[in-house]
Amino acid sequence: MAAVNVMVNGQAYPVGCGEGEEAHVRELGQFIDKRVRDIAGSIGQVGDTRLLLMAGLAIADELADARAKLRERESDLLALRSELSGAAESRQKSEDIAAAALSGAASRLEAIAARLAHA
Repeated sequence: MAAVNVMVNGQAYPVGCGEGEEAHVRELGQFIDKRVRDIAGSIGQVGDTRLLLMAGLAIADELADARAKLRERESDLLALRSELSGAAESRQKSEDIAAAALSGAASRLEAIAARLAHA
């Protein structure tokens, strides 16, 4: 198991992670650090624990919004797939009708050609 120091609001926090995940954990720490610094900049220093809680709540709120948008997009995707399936069925029916009409027309033309050949 690897370990990384994550810097948040000037404080180092040792964090364990899987081998090869160090860079990713540092990036996540930088994301949290930015949120904490933004909050500290707007309300002042209120203690690391409270700043971390507020940053966590802000991030959780963003995650909830992202999940809601994802559910909306998944619903939109299902609707589009349904429309596409319906359009494909409609196209197939149209092609079948056109093929039947062409086949009938070809039969009539062959009959006419046969009568003309015997006339």
